[in-house]
Amino acid sequence: MYSLAQAKRAIRTPPLLFREANRLYHRRLNQREYNTGGVDVFAEDWDTLVLLDACRYDMFSDQSDLAGRLDSRRSRGSSTQEFLRGNVQGRTLHDTVYVTANPQLYWHRDWLNASFHAVEHVWMENGWDDQYGTVLPETTTARALEAAETYPNKRLLVHYMQPHYPFLTDGEESFTVGHSFLDPDEAGFWNRVMTGELEVDPDAVWRAYRATLDRTLPHVERLLEEVDGKSVVSADHGNMVGERARPFPIREWGHPRGIYTDQLVEVPWLVVDGDRRTIVSEPPAEDQTEVADAVVTDRLEQLGYV
Repeated sequence: MYSLAQAKRAIRTPPLLFREANRLYHRRLNQREYNTGGVDVFAEDWDTLVLLDACRYDMFSDQSDLAGRLDSRRSRGSSTQEFLRGNVQGRTLHDTVYVTANPQLYWHRDWLNASFHAVEHVWMENGWDDQYGTVLPETTTARALEAAETYPNKRLLVHYMQPHYPFLTDGEESFTVGHSFLDPDEAGFWNRVMTGELEVDPDAVWRAYRATLDRTLPHVERLLEEVDGKSVVSADHGNMVGERARPFPIREWGHPRGIYTDQLVEVPWLVVDGDRRTIVSEPPAEDQTEVADAVVTDRLEQLGYV
């Protein structure tokens, strides 16, 4: 059900009204909470699974020169929250260590109720980069390699924040001048673009988006070279950059939940073979990791979620 405030906002903002209509279509009038036609990533064969946040299959296929066999899969979500709902909610994953630069698992930990052997929250204070308002890919790689050494007999799920916003353009003038949406302090900018509050140049978005993936791939390559076992590189979801959604052909931006266009749920599936690790399931040690809600919401805002 929708609140009165939500209904009024949708009526005042037609793009949001049509977005919600598209969501109802894809979710079959809310009869499913995630894309049930997507892959169950934990049922697949891998020792290390790398997730590139918001990485489209077509973009990855065009830009990546990582060694391996590239295919595609359909994701269970068009957002991280939905991906987690479809893959980890209520599951016991004691053979897996989750190294994540994304705060979503922690923020939704109560209702997700997932139990990993261990979770490394890279986005907390010691892994966060204040200049860019995100976790840099080299930081995620370093923490993942530490986890591989600490937990040699566990599956590794390594969740990079890139190429998700904020984009890593290193201040290149062609990407930044006149485009305030590239400011890492801008919160919720995809919705501002969607509603017309913020005007952007789609070509500039694409350049920044692609540059962020290019900036990330060498650090993924280092991880693949240094971890043992069979690895897969994939994504939690994709991203739309002004393409038409369906069935109502509005121009869509970002990665709204519950909309399963190809741009949002077709993700890469790059298989890299290696000498297999022996994987053992063991109960987790008690996790006392806590962080103030204000810190989490600040991180989410800088990442463009709020």
